[in-house]
Amino acid sequence: MRKRIGCIISVLVLMLAWGACADTVPAKIGRFPQEIAQKYTDAEGLPGLDVKWVAIDASGTVRAMTSAGLARFAEGRWEVEEAAQAEKAMDKPEKVRQVAQMPGKPLAAARADGLFLKDGKEPAKQVEIKDGQGRLWAVEDVRGVAYDSDGYLWVASLAGLARQTAEGWTFYTGKEGLPYNDFTCVAAGPDGVMWFGTHMGAIRFDGENWAYRQGKCWLPNDDIRNIVIDAQGNAWIATAGGVGYIGFKMMTLAEKAAYYEEEMETCIMRTPFGYTSDVGLPKAGVRENIRYSDSDNDGLWTSMYGAGECFGYGATKDAQRKARAKKAFEALRFLQKVTQGGEHSPDKGFVARTIRSTEDPDPNKGRFEQDQKKKATDDTLWKVYEPRWPKSADGKWYWKSDTSSDELDGHYFFYPAYYDLVADTPEEKERVREVVRDLTDHLIGHNFCLVDHDGRPTRWSIYNPEALNFDFNWWEERGLKSLSILSYLAVASHITGDDKYAKIADRLVKEHAYQTNAMIYKIHFGPGSGNQSDDEMAFMCYYNLVKYTKDEELREKILYSFYTAWTVEQPEMNPFFNFAYAAVGLETVCQNPWGTFQIPPWEGWLDDAMFTLKDFPLDRVSWGRLNQQRIDIIRLPRQQAGWPYDPPRTDRGYRVNGKVLPVSERYFHHWNTDPWHLDYGGNGHSLGSGTVFLLPYYMGLYHGFIEETE
Repeated sequence: MRKRIGCIISVLVLMLAWGACADTVPAKIGRFPQEIAQKYTDAEGLPGLDVKWVAIDASGTVRAMTSAGLARFAEGRWEVEEAAQAEKAMDKPEKVRQVAQMPGKPLAAARADGLFLKDGKEPAKQVEIKDGQGRLWAVEDVRGVAYDSDGYLWVASLAGLARQTAEGWTFYTGKEGLPYNDFTCVAAGPDGVMWFGTHMGAIRFDGENWAYRQGKCWLPNDDIRNIVIDAQGNAWIATAGGVGYIGFKMMTLAEKAAYYEEEMETCIMRTPFGYTSDVGLPKAGVRENIRYSDSDNDGLWTSMYGAGECFGYGATKDAQRKARAKKAFEALRFLQKVTQGGEHSPDKGFVARTIRSTEDPDPNKGRFEQDQKKKATDDTLWKVYEPRWPKSADGKWYWKSDTSSDELDGHYFFYPAYYDLVADTPEEKERVREVVRDLTDHLIGHNFCLVDHDGRPTRWSIYNPEALNFDFNWWEERGLKSLSILSYLAVASHITGDDKYAKIADRLVKEHAYQTNAMIYKIHFGPGSGNQSDDEMAFMCYYNLVKYTKDEELREKILYSFYTAWTVEQPEMNPFFNFAYAAVGLETVCQNPWGTFQIPPWEGWLDDAMFTLKDFPLDRVSWGRLNQQRIDIIRLPRQQAGWPYDPPRTDRGYRVNGKVLPVSERYFHHWNTDPWHLDYGGNGHSLGSGTVFLLPYYMGLYHGFIEETE
C-alpha cells in the first residue's frame, strides 16, 4: 500500500521540530525599554521653533537655543533665559561642524575639509581614513564626530560611518544596514549606543539594530541640528521645528496591552455596541472632539479585536478581558439581528457590514450614483441597487448591506475562540451556536452565497463551485474562497456539533476539488506580491480549518499549504502570522515521495514576533513615514512589486537584511496594509486601534509562545 502523503504529529516530531527551530519557546520577557517620543514647540514655551542646538550641563539641565532666544527645560515646559554665555560657549570656527572630546583621547573635529585630530599642544592634523583595501574614505565634508562609551571615535560623512578601533576602522554603509547618510551630527549614549542626526531624521544604533526615526511620530521636524544624550540614555534633539525627545519607559507587554485597551475604550469604540476601527482627529495628534464614522469592515475589525480578548481571557482568566470579549460577541451578533424584519430584509442569517444611527445624515443620498460610476469605471461586477443602507425594523439604525467575504472571515475567526474560551454557560454557548448555524445555513441554502435584500449575492461573497471553478470572473478568487468556505464549515461543525457541515465540506472536496483549490489560496510571484488583505484573511481561515476540521487528509494538505504560505510571508515579521502558523505547525513534519521533512516556522520566527511587539509605538496616530530616500533598501523586482500587468513600480522594497521595515518606521491601521510599501501617508488626523498589537500578543500568550516574567 502506498504511504499516504501528509503531516504526522508525534513525540519524535516534537523533538525534530525543536531541533529545526532554534527559537526558545516560550520567549521569556519582563520589563523592557518602551520607546517614547515627545515633541516640544512654542506651545510648550519655546521662544522659537528654529532650534539651533540643545545642551545638557553638569547638573542635568537641558537648554535649547532657538532663533528667538535661549530656553531652559523644567517640569515639562521651557522657560526663557539669557543667552549671551550660552552663545559664546557654542561658538566654533567657521569650518568646524562638530568637536569630540574625551579624557586621554585626541580632540577630534569634523570639518568641511576633513577629519582633524589634535593631541596635546601639537597642531591639529588632518587624518586620512582608509578602508581595508587602502582606499581613501571621506577626504572632505566630514559631518560629525563623537567618542562612544568605549572610547572609540565615530566619524560621519556622506560615504557613511566609520568607527576607529584598536584593530583599525570599521565601516557602515547601506549594505551594513545604515538607513541614511546625509548627516548633521553624531552623539554618544551609554552602553555603546550611538545617535546620528541627518537632514531627514535621526538614527539610533545599538551595535545590532538600526532605528530610523523620521516623521512626526518621532520628531517635530526632520532637519536635525544636534543631539545630546542625558545620563539615562534619552535623546534631546534640536530640529528646525522644535525640540524632540526620544526616551524610554520600562514597561511589560501586559502594560502595553492595557494602554492600548484603555485608549480603545475611551477613543476608538463606536456606538453602544463598541465597534472598532479608526477614528478622526480634527486637530492633528490631539485626542479631543473625536470624529466617529463607520467603515466597510467594522465587522472584521471588531472580530479581530474580540478574538484577541478571547485569547487574552483564555491565557489569563482576567474578568475584564472576558467582559470585552462578551461585548464584541454581542456587537457581532447584532450585525446579524439588525438586518431582520425591516422593509428591506434579507433572509435569516445575513450579517450587515456595520451600522450607523438614523439620527445621522442619510448615507443613501448620492450613493446610487456613486455605485453607477464605480461599476462603469472601476469594477464591472459592482452591484448597483437601492438602498445600500436599509433601516432596521425599529427605525433606530441604518445597516450597511453588500457584506464582503472579509467580514465573514472575521466573524468565523472570532466565534470558535469565543465559544471555546469565553462562553461558559449553556445559554451563552447556545447563543453562539444560533448565530453560526443561521449564518452557515444561509450560505448553504443560497448555493454558497450571502444573498442580500435585493435577492442577489453580495459582490464578494461567492463560494459556489460553478463560479469558483468555471466562471472566468472568479478564477483569481478560487483558492481563497475555497479555503474560506471549508473553514466556515469546519467551524460550524465544531460549534453546533452537527455532522451535516462536515458532510457538505466533504462533498466540496471530493466532487469539486476544493482542497486542491485551497492549497494555493492565491498566485504568488514571491514575497511582497499580491494583496495583503488576502493574506490576512487566509491566515485566519488556515488557523481555524487546521484546528477544527475532522478530515485528517484535508487537514494534512491544508497544513502543508499553510506552511508554504507562511514561508512567503516570513520576511514581514508579522507576529499574528507567525503565531497563527506556529500554533498549528510548530510540532509537525510532512511526508512526501521524497522523504520526511520538518515544517516548523523557520529559525527567527519568535524573535521577529517579539521584536515587532516591542517595537510598536504607543502613539497610534497616523503620522506619515518616508523611506524611499533610504540607502539600506532593496527594491522589489517587477514580478513582486505589483500585478504583472501593472507598469513597473519603485515604491516597494525591503531592508538589506531581507525583512520589511520595522513597524516603528511605517504606519498602518490594520494588518491588511501592505508592509512592503516604503512611504506611508498620514497627517495626524486619524487614530488607529491597538488591535494590531493586542490580537498577536494575546494569541502568543494563549499558545504559550510568550511568558511574562517579573
